[in-house]
This record gives sequence, C-alpha cells and structure tokens, in this order.
Amino acid sequence: MAKFSLKVRRFKPEPGEGPYWENFDVDLDPDLSVLDGLLQVRDQQDGSLSVRCSCKAAICGSCGVKINGQSTLACKTRLSEAKEWANRSNGNSEPITIEPMGNMPVIKDLVTDMESTHWQKIRRVTPWLLPKGDPPEREYIVPPESMIDVTQTMACVQCGACVSACLSMEADPDFVGPAALAKAYRFVGDPRDGERKERLHDLAQDPHGIYNCTHCFACVEACPKGVAPMDQIMRLRRIAGHDEDIDDVNNGRRHELAFVNIIEQKGTLDEALLLQESFAPGIKGKLKPPRGAIKALFDNIPTALRAIRSGKARSAEKLVPGIHPKLPGDAQKHVKRIYAHAEEHRIELNLYIKGEEFGGGDDNEAEELAENELQGKEGAPA
Repeated sequence: MAKFSLKVRRFKPEPGEGPYWENFDVDLDPDLSVLDGLLQVRDQQDGSLSVRCSCKAAICGSCGVKINGQSTLACKTRLSEAKEWANRSNGNSEPITIEPMGNMPVIKDLVTDMESTHWQKIRRVTPWLLPKGDPPEREYIVPPESMIDVTQTMACVQCGACVSACLSMEADPDFVGPAALAKAYRFVGDPRDGERKERLHDLAQDPHGIYNCTHCFACVEACPKGVAPMDQIMRLRRIAGHDEDIDDVNNGRRHELAFVNIIEQKGTLDEALLLQESFAPGIKGKLKPPRGAIKALFDNIPTALRAIRSGKARSAEKLVPGIHPKLPGDAQKHVKRIYAHAEEHRIELNLYIKGEEFGGGDDNEAEELAENELQGKEGAPA
C-alpha cells in the first residue's frame, strides 16, 4: 500500500458558485488505477463526489477525465504512473490532478455533458451503413481483408478523450470533431456503404468539417484505444480530394495541393507563394484570378499581417513570391525522388491489426513487415 494525494476539481451546480479544488489522500496499491482512488474517496471520505464509471476495464469509455492535464481514462491510468507523471517536473510533492474533460459543459464534479459536444456530432455523420440496391436474401458478405482498413476506427469506445483534447474544437466549438470524423471514416471505408461520395462531399463542404483539423496530434496522443482519429481525418481528406476529386468551397483541397507542389518544387515552404497558389493556382490563375480568389486574398491580409508581427514571416524570402532560397547542391533532386516513390507506393499500414502472420502479435515481426512494405513490395528502393 502507498499514500497518494489527489487534487480533484469540484463543481456543484446547486449553490451557484464556481468550480474549486479539493485535496484527498488515499492509501492504495500503486498498481491500482486512478479510478480506484476516486472511488475510495467517494466511498470513505466524501459521498457527494460525482464520477462516471462502469466496467473498470477500458471497454465502456465512461470514466474519461483529465489527469495531470491530459485527457484519458481513469481506469486505464495506474496511480504510480500518474504520480510519476505529476512529479516529473516538480520533485516528489506534486499531487495527482484530476479534472473533468475539456470542451464539454460540466454537470457536476467530474461528470460532463457528452450529449451536447459528443453524441450530437456522432449523429451528425450518420453513423450507420447506407447500402444501395436491394438487400441480400440473408446478410451482406464482405471479404475479411476488405474490413481491415476500418477495424482501427471500430475500436473506438466513445470515451470522448479525443474531443476533450482537441485544440480545433477549443477554437471552434462547431468543428465536427475527431471522434465523429473517425466514425465517419468507419463507414466511408466500408465496402458495403453506398453513400461514400455523398458522405465525403458533405464533410468536405462543411466549413467545420474535415478541413478544420489543424493536425495537432492531440487526439492521437489522448486516444486510449489506438484509434488515432487524426489519421482517419487525413484519410477522409485524401479520398475526398485525390480519389473523388471534390473541390470544396473551403479551399481545403487547393491549399493542400499548393502546399505539396511547393515543397516538391522548392524543398521548403514558400509562404508568400502558398497563399497565391491556394486561391489562384498556376499562371492562368495569376493572370486572370477568379473573383472569389481576389476576395479570399484580401480576406487573408489580416492573417498575413499577424504573421509579420509575430515574426513568422519577416524575411523578404517569405514575403515576396519568387525570392525563395533553393536547397543546397542536389538536395531538391532527392526531395523529388521521395515524392515519386511515395506516389508509386501508396501503401497504408493499419498497425492496429496484428494477424496470424505476425506470430500472434510479435512486435519485431510487425515492424519488419512494415519496413518491407514501406520499401516496396517489389524491392523498390526506400
């Protein structure tokens, strides 16, 4: 048994007062979870402490909280790990801080309203199959290999940790969010669904849809089940822009193409050219820009001014198109070779899956296979 100090953020709606912190000490085995610590507090010290939980096995997703500032499951985090985490930068006296999840209204103590910021957005992406044509006599038969691509998203337990950690939702509460978009890919990638293009068109044209993600990786780090929601969002973008050729009103696809093309041609990002290429690509776009492009360029002037004031765009190379430094020697040739190889070997590895060929989940064999796949199935150079 060991002694642990828990610093819990409390909120009681009845008095009408704001949230406050309260400290509790618990004596428990270090291998027990933070949830066990909270339940001991509720059972032995303060029966009014509210915490949502059920399975205690990281399956139901009920006990999502923020531990030491990080969104996670309380039942999946051991007390010893949480204490080490808390003390990493401040010696050995820091308590384990526990807060309700972010980006969600707090109902009481550690219980949040997931309906308004999670379940509504899950329903937003139509989370069920929409097959076309007459249904089969019995069931839909799908080859197992066709479902491997969506198995990673199917592991989601709807805990809301990614929603809590999402910086885009913090800036834009209307953003569809990582959990809902990961769920959307579960059906976009399912071969039985007949509304793939319609789903993608809807999410691409939505100003709060797939192009509102800023790739901060916060949802990937927070997810306790390895779903990696940001990866699924990037897959939705790739299919929408590359496979379905959806030219969205948010300019997301054109911005991505401009970014990729500039890096391929110059090796580093020409920020001054990026804005032009995003709204008025190519020589034709420069000579005769569409009306919408001119408006968009003027609308982005405040953003450019903020970049100058912050020092992000302070040199002539970043402010004037065409005066951009080249990579030394033949470095640009190697950049283009990498691009060519990536286009030739469009391989996606779902590392969540470890089948029998890995010897029952041998990590070394999985890594070896991944390396071989990335080098090309036919021995192409990496």
